[in-house]
Amino acid sequence: MKRRNERITALKILYALEFNPMSIEEQIDLYKTNIQEDVSEFATDIIRTTIKNKDELDELIKSQLHNWDFSRVGVIDKVLLRMALTELKYFPDIPVEVALNEVIEISKDFSTERSGKFINGILDAILKKIQPNYEKKNVKKKADQEKK
Repeated sequence: MKRRNERITALKILYALEFNPMSIEEQIDLYKTNIQEDVSEFATDIIRTTIKNKDELDELIKSQLHNWDFSRVGVIDKVLLRMALTELKYFPDIPVEVALNEVIEISKDFSTERSGKFINGILDAILKKIQPNYEKKNVKKKADQEKK
């Protein structure tokens, strides 16, 4: 559960950065001051890596938005997609099924009822491109085995 909370912190800061043109450090300091909560190294790594690779991540997302304009995707969903892709591409120690499950679970609390399916579909399509050996059923099997 600790990592989920760290991901939620990263989501909140990345979301704020969408609307506040300030540095990552300033936004993290503002978060610490207003929320009176520390920002973990993991959350900071997710934030920095997501921001650093934002254009590349957005291109991956756009490549799967058939007949849908990127500007119409909700900001929370964009941030969640970027975060998941950041973990999938730049944090090899995090299992694929964990990154997928976490972002979908977080979307249930912070986005719309249909966001989980939307995010899952986009990430599944991207994973098939960036990880040729990826198969969704294997991910589900591994996740089910870890629960036992």
